Amino acid sequence: MNSSEIRKTPLNAIHREAGGRMVEFAGWDMPVQYAGPMQEHLAVRTRAGIFDVSHMGEVEIKGPGAEETIQRVTCNDVRRLAVGQIHYSALMTPEGTFVDDILVHRMGENHFFLCVNASNQKKDYEWIRDHAGANAEVIFRSNDFAQIAVQGPRALEILRPLTDSKLDAIGYYWFTRGKFAGFEALITRTGYTGEDGFEIYIHPDHAVEVWTRIMESGKPLGLEPAGLAARNTLRLEAKMALYGNDIDATTTVLEADLGWICKLDKGNFIGRDVLLRQRAEGVKRLLVGFEMVERGIARDHYPVEIDGRRYGVVTSGSPAPYLHKNIGLTYLPKENCAVGTEFHVIIREKPVKARVVPTPFYKRAKK
Repeated sequence: MNSSEIRKTPLNAIHREAGGRMVEFAGWDMPVQYAGPMQEHLAVRTRAGIFDVSHMGEVEIKGPGAEETIQRVTCNDVRRLAVGQIHYSALMTPEGTFVDDILVHRMGENHFFLCVNASNQKKDYEWIRDHAGANAEVIFRSNDFAQIAVQGPRALEILRPLTDSKLDAIGYYWFTRGKFAGFEALITRTGYTGEDGFEIYIHPDHAVEVWTRIMESGKPLGLEPAGLAARNTLRLEAKMALYGNDIDATTTVLEADLGWICKLDKGNFIGRDVLLRQRAEGVKRLLVGFEMVERGIARDHYPVEIDGRRYGVVTSGSPAPYLHKNIGLTYLPKENCAVGTEFHVIIREKPVKARVVPTPFYKRAKK
């Protein structure tokens, strides 16, 4: 992809003015860091960070056949969603693997709003459109939204003065619609960091003013802009999967340890027969979390060995700034997945000992 094809979010100039180090990510010019990944990571864990996630995609599905369409193309059960509620789900291939992992918002009885990964937005839209029922309208909405996420223990305090919506009343994985900084917005409470936080979906024309207002409100409370690097280490500490690393078209939902989003009893959906068979037979591999026992950092794609035999690779790996450990995710044979099991990560051609540990690595304290 040449530079003329790289897309820019409405906040691109803001990032550059703030000293953001820009990189190409999923076809977008995005900030990978500002002050530094560790400082930004710790700001989110202890105060709050603000992220530009306008590169994410949005798809709307409405009409009498909307619910039936969502039921067919995803593995979770949207019939369980109340209006105003969100759940994590996956678009499925016939092999029980991932087209993408997504968030599904129930806007109304026959009206759904999907947030999808940046690199997959056109593919996801086309997949849903091609598998939609006759009475479902599938609309590509990615160009209609900018998205700003504020994550951390002080997120609520920072955002409360900017809206008349009662943010305290929004439950985890719920949303509301209302004015934010004077503009119509969709306000959700999900997150990809392991912390409490909110996402503000607004028209792209309003993104700069909304970002500026949030920064003004948050500066006295320690809010910092955060880039892709901190977002990655935060989601890894929380064991939140990254499409293209931990999950993709070669990994099933059950292998990815995401059986909790797979409602096999809801009725037929794409890939269900494969997953039913896999559940009956038992998965042969599983995504597990590990920490390094010996000195060394397990980076993405480093080989993994069990008893001297090359098995797979580290799907995600890095230092965990808040936990002061070197951690990672990898797929291991089911018989080697028990907590405490040791194996080796190959770092610079040298086997370095690692150990399977409980996940998530980090879980915020309940208030």
